[in-house]
Amino acid sequence: MQHDILAAYAEEADALIPSFEAISSVDVLAPVMAWLPPAPGRIIDIGAGTGRDAAWLAALGHAVLAVEPVAGFREAGMRLHAHPCIRWCEDTLPALERVTETGFDLILMVAAWHHIAPEDRQPSFRRLRQLVPPDGRLLMSIRHGPGHPARTGFESDAVASAELAISSGFSLLFSHRVPSVSAANREAGVTWTWLGLRAV
Repeated sequence: MQHDILAAYAEEADALIPSFEAISSVDVLAPVMAWLPPAPGRIIDIGAGTGRDAAWLAALGHAVLAVEPVAGFREAGMRLHAHPCIRWCEDTLPALERVTETGFDLILMVAAWHHIAPEDRQPSFRRLRQLVPPDGRLLMSIRHGPGHPARTGFESDAVASAELAISSGFSLLFSHRVPSVSAANREAGVTWTWLGLRAV
């Protein structure tokens, strides 16, 4: 089913790009701004979409590896956000087979976790733990509420996700539930939980 979700995004990429770009990274990342590493840091943005957040982080002085499986989004990101501090990679969890480096200061996952199948979540956390040293951080947003019929994804529970992360080598720093920054999502009843996790 994860393949079906990616195929749906690929089919609608051109229509979705403007809506992705219309959202402010400052607004999206406001709940976790205090947990970003000082620049220059090494950040991996998993499910980077059009590179909106990667570009914002690069502008702050970070080196960002933007991981995105949908070709249309990657191509748009390279066109819209060309920056010497951003590198792009086609890959997806749980394997992240093309990501060969480790030692990132931060893993960022914005609006991606609900697209990971339940059976792939524990392996995903184990793989994510390999990417950061002790004290490295993982910041991830977890969606609650209805989704697009073709891209609904999988139900996500913040408590269960945190428990999986803890069993995979992370400790929980915080869990904050916040409203969606998208007006359409707010009207549909969508909220998000930000998890802050530290590698132990």
